[in-house]
Amino acid sequence: MWPSNENFLVLGMNHRTAPVALRERLALPAPVVEKISRELLGLQGVQEALFLSTCNRVELYIATEAEPACRDALVEWMARAGGLTRQEVEPCLYDHRGADAVRHVFRVASSLDSMLLGEPQILGQVKAAFALAQSAESIGPLLYALLTQAIVVAKRVRTETEIAKHAVSVSYAAVELARKIFGGLGGRVVFLIGAGKMGELAAKHLAAQGASRLLVANRTEDKARALAGLLRAEVVPFDKLDEGLVQADVVLSSTGAPEPVIRRSQLELLLSSRRHRPLFLVDIAVPRDVEAVVNDLPNVYLYDIDDLKQVVEANLRERQREALRAEGLIEREVERFLSWLRDQTVVPIIVSLRARLETIRQQEVAKALSQLGETTPEARQAIETMSAAIVNKILHLPIVKLREASRLGNGQLGPLVQELFGLSGDLADKNVKREE
Repeated sequence: MWPSNENFLVLGMNHRTAPVALRERLALPAPVVEKISRELLGLQGVQEALFLSTCNRVELYIATEAEPACRDALVEWMARAGGLTRQEVEPCLYDHRGADAVRHVFRVASSLDSMLLGEPQILGQVKAAFALAQSAESIGPLLYALLTQAIVVAKRVRTETEIAKHAVSVSYAAVELARKIFGGLGGRVVFLIGAGKMGELAAKHLAAQGASRLLVANRTEDKARALAGLLRAEVVPFDKLDEGLVQADVVLSSTGAPEPVIRRSQLELLLSSRRHRPLFLVDIAVPRDVEAVVNDLPNVYLYDIDDLKQVVEANLRERQREALRAEGLIEREVERFLSWLRDQTVVPIIVSLRARLETIRQQEVAKALSQLGETTPEARQAIETMSAAIVNKILHLPIVKLREASRLGNGQLGPLVQELFGLSGDLADKNVKREE
């Protein structure tokens, strides 16, 4: 028989329940994960298994028919795998069963359970874990159905809500502002001052948005050259910032210098050389790299880290509103999936019932035709059509009632139909063939 939603178990820890020092003990490379997936199948009660490990979560997705014993074996396994004691692991764990497990997997894949709401990386990580588990042959029909649908639901969340359309990182907020100022970044020149991580991320976003040239300056020129190689950018000597400022449309500054590296008096002298083209300055340094009074110059637009944080906070509120829409979509998808899953429990009964009645129909048609003797092809076809219609009409109500009973969680009707029509042997044969 097809398993039910009660066979689902999720056991794990994430950024809310466990410190990174503990999570990193279970952050394992792909070749090890594939081996682990096979190892999990040897644990008590585990029929199917998937291991998901990211920087923010470690989770086991399990199909089981012996949940309490299975959970106990999995906790012991997690402790051993991380070189920890059960007492260290147990307080950090959460578990979900049945419908709650389905809901959790859908929410994880849709990034509603992520540290950064709406981030796109988790779906790729779920897909990768699914592929590894399939390669290890630890995925069976239940987890295959669950993960396949989780991926579909995650894609619906991203296309039918705007949960991922509002920048919630400082670096990407800078890009959004620049794009709004210029109405697009195609053909624009970006000047990155400082080779820090945040500036690098922003520069990557700007390049992805179509910026035509990237310039890089840093006090340590080796770092500037390393970053320029990564971004396919041109190096500007730090003592010649004016050259970059004349060419640039967008400047991102993140040097960490104790004093401003761009001053009003400096920019004022460059306005004519720039032919008064708009200049967009993003100062993400603390202390600030750009004098605040440059904002008073014509066609110069300055945003510091506080301005960007306001954008981020506003966008986070937008994502949270969109998350409410996403949660509603997920609830509908959970119910649809569970309804489909319940239907699968009666499919073998319906198939066997139809096969049994079809066998009887064919036998009776053959008997009737032999008694009739010589008949025309038209008459034979009429008898076939009539007898098939009778079988379909007889089957209609039992099939409807079987499906209704499965959706309502009534498991008694299926065995009753099996007994009435003598289907137990048929089902056993089908299950043997499916396993083969």
